[in-house]
Amino acid sequence: MGVPSVRVAREDGEATRTRLAEADLVDDGHDITVEDESLYIPVTDPAAVPDEFDVVEFDAPVREGQTMPADRLGFDPSYERIGDIVIVDEDDPERAREIADALMASDLPIEGVLNRASKIKGETRVRDWEVLAGDTTEVVHREYGCTFELDLAEVYFSPRLATERHRVVEQVQSGEQAFDMFAGVGPFVIPFAKVGATCVGTDINEAAIEYLRKNAERNDVADRVTAICGDVREVAADYEGWADRMVMNLPHSADEFVETAISLAGDDCTLHYYDIQSDDDLYGPGERAIRTAAEPEYEVTIETRRTVRSYAPGEQNVVLDVRLRR
Repeated sequence: MGVPSVRVAREDGEATRTRLAEADLVDDGHDITVEDESLYIPVTDPAAVPDEFDVVEFDAPVREGQTMPADRLGFDPSYERIGDIVIVDEDDPERAREIADALMASDLPIEGVLNRASKIKGETRVRDWEVLAGDTTEVVHREYGCTFELDLAEVYFSPRLATERHRVVEQVQSGEQAFDMFAGVGPFVIPFAKVGATCVGTDINEAAIEYLRKNAERNDVADRVTAICGDVREVAADYEGWADRMVMNLPHSADEFVETAISLAGDDCTLHYYDIQSDDDLYGPGERAIRTAAEPEYEVTIETRRTVRSYAPGEQNVVLDVRLRR
């Protein structure tokens, strides 16, 4: 059976492997293989691989001596990894337990298995978890050279957005002032600060803000990060006109915060606005909300319209990169 693998020229192999490893995407259970002057690097989550890489199905050999979950189950289970925890999404308790046992008996470098026990819910967007193996929902996740400590039972975090976050990080310049209105544990704030930006992150989830502060220390950027627990609408007055860059990653209700975003924007500001919309009009609602709030005070230029991922049948998670200039 083919394994999702990044195919690169041999001379680019080490640089590519290093970059994928920084994002915690290298599949440790299969060997990296050379064939016809190309290098095939097995990956754990093809959806999280940056678009610039060529992902193919390749018959990568199982690493010699490695026991994989499929060896015990007879099929390849669907799962994702966050640090040393594996997440499954199984409704059948017996099947979930069988998969967890096979995962823990394998040679994968993992310490626990969690099963999604509810949908994302509440104002803080957390979900319930069933601990199938191990004794914690807390994990340290690595992503593009940054590490994030978090508790999945207390905060929202999606490793599937790693590629999108990295796309935005690559636009950030040292010396910028960046404001994340819904910062969580810092997956935007921390890498922004690592490239030299001064950052403010707000969130209504007190646990998320505590982890953001821990992660700023962990990544040696505490001197460039201000973490504030509270509704951004109540914080904005202290940062009016401050931001060179803003992130609005609250897809279901970002439109309710557009006026606040405009009050935070400096004279020349880039806004990354995330939305979930139907296929009939993916970008229109967000663009109209921003133009209504910003014009004529700002010249509004939509620099990027991009689908991040499929959210549900007929719905997409999308992003607008918007330039606001007075």
